[in-house]
Amino acid sequence: MKRSFFFCILFFLTAATTTAQDKLKIKFGSVTADDFKTTVYPIDSNATAIIVADIGSTEIIGNTKGSFSLLFNNYRRAHILNKNGYNIGDVQISLYTNGESEEELENLKAVTYNLENGKVVQTKLEIKSAVFKDKVSKNLVVKKFTFPNIKAGSIIEYEYKIKSDFIFNLQPWDFQGEFPRLWSEYNFAMPSFYNYVTLSQGYHPFAIKTSSTSRSSFNMADIRGSGATERVDFNANVVDYRWVMKDVPSLKEESYTSTLRNHISRIEFQLASIGEPFTPRQVMSSWKMAAKDLLEDEDFGEQLSKDNGWLNEVMPLALRGATNVLAKAKNIYEWVRDNFTCTNYNRKYLEQPLKNVLKNRNGNVAEINLLMTAMLRKANIQADPVILSTRSHGYTHSAYPLMDRYNYVICRTEAESKEFFLDACEPGMGFGKLDYKCYNGSSRIINSMAEEIYLNASSLKEVTNTIVFVINDEQGNSIGSFQQTPGYLESSRFRKLAKEKGKEQVFSEFQKAAGEDIKVSNTKIDSLFNYDEPVKVSFDIDFINNKEDIIYFNPMLGEGFKENPFKSAERFYPVEMPYTMDETYNLQMEVPTGYVVDELPKGAVVKFNEAEDAIFEYRLSLSDGNISFRSRLVIKKAYFLPEEYEVLREFFALIVKKQSEQIVFKKKATP
Repeated sequence: MKRSFFFCILFFLTAATTTAQDKLKIKFGSVTADDFKTTVYPIDSNATAIIVADIGSTEIIGNTKGSFSLLFNNYRRAHILNKNGYNIGDVQISLYTNGESEEELENLKAVTYNLENGKVVQTKLEIKSAVFKDKVSKNLVVKKFTFPNIKAGSIIEYEYKIKSDFIFNLQPWDFQGEFPRLWSEYNFAMPSFYNYVTLSQGYHPFAIKTSSTSRSSFNMADIRGSGATERVDFNANVVDYRWVMKDVPSLKEESYTSTLRNHISRIEFQLASIGEPFTPRQVMSSWKMAAKDLLEDEDFGEQLSKDNGWLNEVMPLALRGATNVLAKAKNIYEWVRDNFTCTNYNRKYLEQPLKNVLKNRNGNVAEINLLMTAMLRKANIQADPVILSTRSHGYTHSAYPLMDRYNYVICRTEAESKEFFLDACEPGMGFGKLDYKCYNGSSRIINSMAEEIYLNASSLKEVTNTIVFVINDEQGNSIGSFQQTPGYLESSRFRKLAKEKGKEQVFSEFQKAAGEDIKVSNTKIDSLFNYDEPVKVSFDIDFINNKEDIIYFNPMLGEGFKENPFKSAERFYPVEMPYTMDETYNLQMEVPTGYVVDELPKGAVVKFNEAEDAIFEYRLSLSDGNISFRSRLVIKKAYFLPEEYEVLREFFALIVKKQSEQIVFKKKATP
């Protein structure tokens, strides 16, 4: 998948030289009455709140534990413009913990400013009573608070420090988010003995991007234990980096978006290596080393290499007498899929032993799919776990094993010289089928080779075929039949809907789409439990005709696009469809008894571009009292760049317009 957005890796040692410095003249507590005058900001006249300034910096300082710490500073000022912007006053500060110690939040100050009778009135946050702590996971603690006395027009500001002994956990920086930012700045002073890789993404340009090198002194001490304090003093080069973005628009989620986290302008860091005065060493692992570590991890792959005799009792149940490799693999997959319940779809590690997963018949996505992998290996079938990131979790980075980018585990197996990807956590999913959420780019097979695979949404194709026949019965009424074979993923949705709410709910969707003038009856769904194939939906249709002089008839019968999914006039990030599509709708219809065609929509064939990445056909003909109609939409790729958005929006606007057009029947004149 080719992407034009700015997602680059920069080694700090080759950074650009400095350019002109541009400082923002703002400091904590300097709010005046003039700051309240602006009620509408040019950057976004509809904004509910504006971040006036957001400034962060990190420096590395010596500590008393014989090493160094990260000291992060953050200052923010925001202007609340109306009540819909109150949520900007809810603040969460994330702190890393390893279970024994955690990062320290220091020097927190937060103040709300209101203009009352021409004077600025302050309301300070009561730190001791208004800041709450929440343990999110074993490695994440959140301190949170809400600004006091906020109202429309309030200005709020806070500042704080985070001291961290986790030198690998250098704070990332978001230049963009839910609210527009007039000024967003991050500074980092990197000494030569720590080398970080920078990952930068987004579409908004830097207003300032500079670096300068200087010589600084460092000192650290070790006062732990009962012995004498050991101090180390030395000089080292330091590179000061500065990134500034100005007038950064908010990023709002629109249709066909995987997650906004993929697209906000952001910079983050990964510790790559450590140099003198420490023993020089590489910190960032290779993919092969990372895969080896995962396979040896007791919370991931350690049990896959064992005999796992506790599986002996259930293997005959799962295999069901299968004799060849493909049949064995299918039966094991189906047994796990149909007998286990997934309790969490956002995990890549075990939270209980696989033996307990088998006993309890439930587990998170990693547990269930690793259990299936162990069972396949028990049957002497080649199988390996695969880690990936789901669409809602965000993109991974293929070059580096950044484990926090991954949140999902599936299985790769081979049978009859073919490769299959399996996810036993999706009820009703056929063998070798994955939900579209898994098609999110680079993924890794966790084996000795750490092979990269690319699950591309553009390789996933939904083919839908609909055939409608309408004839006139002996009484002169219009009756007909509707048959549809939806795409595999839409079939999966129908299966889930039928299981949870009954088959009637599936057809109620068709009835609602068709409208009050059409009655749906004799409903039928074929292949509802044949999970390897799409379903087939069919029903009879009766047209309610009160013999009006003029009949307006939409040949799409409620199928197709009723509104343009692309409503914004412009879009700053790509369109990410979950799959490609080929939707064909055919109608054969007799002109209603006693009527003639008064108006027939014009046909059209529209190509998205010269490469024909998308094509829309709309064709009608009338011959001897019979109407032939065909609508076909083919979209050959799932990823459209921001510069393609305007054309894509116009393309779908035309589809909506054509698919809403109606045939007009006029009652024959009485002789």
